[in-house]
Amino acid sequence: MEWETVIGLEIHTQLATSSKIFSGASTAYGAAPNTQACAVDLGLPGVLPVLNAQVVNMAIKFGLAINAEIAPVSVFARKNYFYPDLPKGYQISQYELPIVGLGAVSIELEDGSSKTIGVTRAHLEEDAGKSLHEDFHGMTGIDLNRAGTPLLEIVSEPDMRSAQEAVAYMKKIHSIVRYLEISDGNMQEGSFRCDANVSVRPKGQQEFGTRSELKNINSFRFVERAIEFEVERQIELIEAGGEVVQETRLYDPNKGETRPMRSKEEAMDYRYFPDPDLLPVEIDTNLIESMRQTLPELPDAKRGRFVTDYGLSDYDAGFLTTSRDMADYYEAVAKESAEAKLAANWVMGELSSYLNKEDKDVTDSPVTASMLAGMITRIKDSTISGKIAKDVFDAMWQGEGDADAIIESKGLKQITDSGEIEALVDEVIAGNPQQVEQFKAGKDKMLGFFVGQIMKATQGKANPAQVNELLIKKLKE
Repeated sequence: MEWETVIGLEIHTQLATSSKIFSGASTAYGAAPNTQACAVDLGLPGVLPVLNAQVVNMAIKFGLAINAEIAPVSVFARKNYFYPDLPKGYQISQYELPIVGLGAVSIELEDGSSKTIGVTRAHLEEDAGKSLHEDFHGMTGIDLNRAGTPLLEIVSEPDMRSAQEAVAYMKKIHSIVRYLEISDGNMQEGSFRCDANVSVRPKGQQEFGTRSELKNINSFRFVERAIEFEVERQIELIEAGGEVVQETRLYDPNKGETRPMRSKEEAMDYRYFPDPDLLPVEIDTNLIESMRQTLPELPDAKRGRFVTDYGLSDYDAGFLTTSRDMADYYEAVAKESAEAKLAANWVMGELSSYLNKEDKDVTDSPVTASMLAGMITRIKDSTISGKIAKDVFDAMWQGEGDADAIIESKGLKQITDSGEIEALVDEVIAGNPQQVEQFKAGKDKMLGFFVGQIMKATQGKANPAQVNELLIKKLKE
């Protein structure tokens, strides 16, 4: 039997505020356990939550970025459940009246096609604390620093049909929230994570199968692996005569498998009701329009502009605009060097390779956009060759100065004097009569041998175009 996978994601994005959603406590990462949870976060008697206006503005920005409906009135509710890291016994969230309604995003697939994924809603809520299971000798520690941290939960339609589509969608949302600067998107710190709802059904069936919810996955790679494992597990279970149980499961990255956590709750299990301590949020159309004016150029628009303005391929433009910082870096290099394609090659190639190797963000690159543009200018004016440029880039990365200083100090300037190159060509031809005969007999590949000899003699400094031109001319005499 042929099976179809159905996937929906609930992405939890920590909003980039300095204080929490309903209190003035800090959201800074890395503080000692339980030092950033105030009386409001803990729901102690006599305290009242006060909504942080900044989180509303950030939610509106996200809604506008995905062309979603912005609710004129939204309501906070209490989501009631018991868990050790939730001392109040309820989480303040939104249920029937979320701040952001129906929207959509477009994703690009590996085959070059695109697909639209619906967004059901995006609602504001507070985060819970964190349970710590290590180093407590069989007990669990509770850190309440995250309690009250502002989250925007972005809920998709069940429109994805493969783990690869789910990753592409998650990456797109990640890119959007970072472009908007409403979240740092740091997955290692828990600022961006998702729950994946996964089910399978026979190909052609309209009715959805029973779903499992995979909780709190915090990397693109783990999302893909967790979904692929879960799909295989469900298909094997059904084909063996079993039934999929609706439940919440955890992904174990060490074993590469999912395991049961608890039965899946329905909305009624949480006994939602409007929070009596918080008034409904009324959003004026003037506020929405003022937020619209603050939107930056978003990934899709920037990608289209890079194709038009810089003559890049869709793939190159897509790669360079995934991150706003990377797009800004590339554009600065392209403008300063006036070599858009060469700039793209170096940013996507050498720069990205070095960044990945040292696990750095482009904002932390020791080679600034201006330094890279300066080096590309020296390639363009034939001061150095593309091969020597790799040595120059490495030296810049190691902090030895800009391109001009390195070229001067290391004596890397390309040999372009035609007389000097001609003398080298004559010397190599005279010293290799057997190879000359082979070339004249039709072995064109011998040209590479002669070029290699000259490059070796000049330590790669001879201008390759001049070398090739003179060699061909003299070998055919």
